[in-house]
Amino acid sequence: MRIIGLDFGDKRIGVAISDPTGLIATGIAVIGKGETFEPDIRELKRLIKKYDGVAEIVVGLPKTLAGKTGPQAEKVTTFIEALKNEFKLNIVAWDERLSTAEAERGMIEAGLSREKRRKVIDQSAAAIILQSYLDRKRKP
Repeated sequence: MRIIGLDFGDKRIGVAISDPTGLIATGIAVIGKGETFEPDIRELKRLIKKYDGVAEIVVGLPKTLAGKTGPQAEKVTTFIEALKNEFKLNIVAWDERLSTAEAERGMIEAGLSREKRRKVIDQSAAAIILQSYLDRKRKP
């Protein structure tokens, strides 16, 4: 069973996928956001078809450091509702606090240039969100 992880941003959606055993998350794509959710969902359907066995979608829900939700979280919640209308999969909102900052820090430590980081930051953040979810699922 595979799980897809999403980092929903204002301009792009980072996408990650788990291995079939649900142990490891890997960033696989960045979807350029459309004016509506339609093109985003169409691209997600294509990816789900490509990676056979997807049973769940985890969407990063941005919260403040105090654990509260703000305007961006409301956008994500609306996107999650659109996903629920299109997919017969389990869809989970997952706390994504600091995932993008963590992805950025890791890429800086790896020596990636600013230009290269900009191209993969969203899928790296999606992988961090998904890996966090996978790790929590394994704990009793």
